[in-house]
Amino acid sequence: MKAKLIAAAGLLLVPSSAVLAADPAVQKAAPPALAVAHERVWLGSAWYPEQWPETAWEEDLGLMQAHGANVVRIGEYAWSRLEPEEGHYDMAWLVRAVRLAGRHGIKVVVGTPTDTPPAWLTQKYPDTLQVDGTGRRLGHGGRRQFSISSARYRDLARDIVTRMAQALKDEPNVIGWQIGNEPTDESYDAEARAHWIDWLKARYGTLDRLNDAWATAYWSQTYTAWDQVPFNTDKANPGWMLELKRFITAEWRAFHRNQIDAIRAVVGGRQFVTINFGGLGWANRFDRYEMNRDLDLASWDEYVGMGHLKPDRMGASHDLVRGWKRQNFWVMETQPGFVNWAPVSNMLYPGETRAAAWQAVGHGADAVLYWQWRNALNGQETMHGSIVGPDGKPLPIYAEIQQIGREMKAASGALAGTSPSSQVAILQDYASRWAIDFQLHHKDYDQIEALLGYYRPLKQDLGAVDIVAAADAPLAGYKLVVAPSLNVITDDMARRLDAYVRGGGNLVLGPRSGMKDEFNRLNPVRQPGPLASLLGGQVEQFYALDEPIEVGPGKARIWAEMLAVGGPDVEVVLRYGKANGWLDGKPAVIRRKVGKGTITYVGALVDDAVMHSLIGGAMDAAGVLRDFAVPESVELMTRDGAGKRIVVLVNHGKESREVALPEQMTDLLGRGKVKQVSLPAEGVAVLQR
Repeated sequence: MKAKLIAAAGLLLVPSSAVLAADPAVQKAAPPALAVAHERVWLGSAWYPEQWPETAWEEDLGLMQAHGANVVRIGEYAWSRLEPEEGHYDMAWLVRAVRLAGRHGIKVVVGTPTDTPPAWLTQKYPDTLQVDGTGRRLGHGGRRQFSISSARYRDLARDIVTRMAQALKDEPNVIGWQIGNEPTDESYDAEARAHWIDWLKARYGTLDRLNDAWATAYWSQTYTAWDQVPFNTDKANPGWMLELKRFITAEWRAFHRNQIDAIRAVVGGRQFVTINFGGLGWANRFDRYEMNRDLDLASWDEYVGMGHLKPDRMGASHDLVRGWKRQNFWVMETQPGFVNWAPVSNMLYPGETRAAAWQAVGHGADAVLYWQWRNALNGQETMHGSIVGPDGKPLPIYAEIQQIGREMKAASGALAGTSPSSQVAILQDYASRWAIDFQLHHKDYDQIEALLGYYRPLKQDLGAVDIVAAADAPLAGYKLVVAPSLNVITDDMARRLDAYVRGGGNLVLGPRSGMKDEFNRLNPVRQPGPLASLLGGQVEQFYALDEPIEVGPGKARIWAEMLAVGGPDVEVVLRYGKANGWLDGKPAVIRRKVGKGTITYVGALVDDAVMHSLIGGAMDAAGVLRDFAVPESVELMTRDGAGKRIVVLVNHGKESREVALPEQMTDLLGRGKVKQVSLPAEGVAVLQR
């Protein structure tokens, strides 16, 4: 496919999202997701039948069926069982496991086993092993020790995946595929470096364009040959660092597409394809919007780790995942009580596993699968939480998951066809996250916490909040759009945001907005760069704060910017009080009406009191309709569709709460028509309006 060229800052460039390594298949459009992924609420776990004698399979599946499981995930680490020697395959056991699950009413998602290559492979082909950023080649015995750039490894992976697809293509009990498991590390081997150079040539065309984009005249970094461009994990030129992130995204996407194409060539569109992304949702080793473009549905692995559920952070994580494809998603892994990798791998409170499951559903999950079903007898994760022990007998958490199974079965029909629908959106952008993280300027500048500062007051008043890609998400349907950290604003993004405001939208920008362009260069127009003329104001100077300063009714910490007003139609919403001498009395928040909409710039990281006032005012001005009020510690979640509105209530607190409903609703968990709900600690209600 001929790449579209764009003109940017005098450069003729291929968009970074179009440069996906030397694999033309990457450019093909993915087929639509199968309706089966969203037709009901799915509940299950990860099961590893290859680790156990077949005599134990029936007992495992019987216990799954008894707790309400309707799906299981298998195969993801079984390469050495599927291909014990090169060219010798054993798919029969996999087929038997799939069919046996079907006899228990349990559908199957098949994981491709490419995260754990067998020992014969890495011994015979050591060139397939990953080289880390220090130049060290990894050895056998862990996970993801391969190079995603290795042509040989891609060929071997495509072969085993093709044979699995051929063995299972006519099995009606297989509903989907999971590619690998939690992609993480790239490789810095010679083959990967060659891909890097090819990618740069395709992106820039000439070294002159690359040098201009990265401003390599600084510190005499100018390159006169392509092989001079570094390829490592050093902290260096920010333009180079940003492009390396984009390249890593392209390499991972091409690696996955190699397997996706192999599966679709055999099964067509009968079975969905996904990838379970780890890193607690917010990890940013690569652009997850790009990584999801080839998939039928998004899925992720939800883990609490040490401590207990943080409702706002976890809820926002679910909303982030829902925004990767702007549709309902699956939780492909979650902990059955505890993990094994946290500093303190404590058990969740009784009822907290259930609360977490229903919170996921309330935010748009159509599946919750636990990791893992049964403890392995040995291996790095033998101490991880599970549903049954190594003896195959239920552990104490089993009863709670059994309750979840009963409840999800009862509510599944009503939930089918519904999804969270919001009047407001938060914009998230990986290039902006990378750009700020590369040059924090303050050790405590945490972009996730900055986003949560905006998220909390929105979610407090609304049953659903969308978190979507700043680059290309449709905005016209939102009354209010908030961009907490939109550091990189491209020309195209600026045009979209300008059109949104002039067309009647209400845009709120957070600090550091528009400081950088697509190549991580400082914009010659001061913040918010290409949106400064729309705002009618700009940032005169930014300040990393070593002490709190007054702003409006509260405080600003970590970061504050001095704003300048460019005309009489610009309103000063808040000013700094007693500050650091530079900011005293200066504008901290400004707003301007433009066309049918408004644009607001918040120039500081402010405390919750200030933020609640700002967001409350923005919601009122935008005409955002609030949902009904709930008591402290109770989370309200809504899902709409098919002529229904479903309300999910979860009490994340330790005290019982009474929730008065605005109208009579049907309790889908068995209490009939109700006008008030009593929620104990970790209590749940699922209601239909």
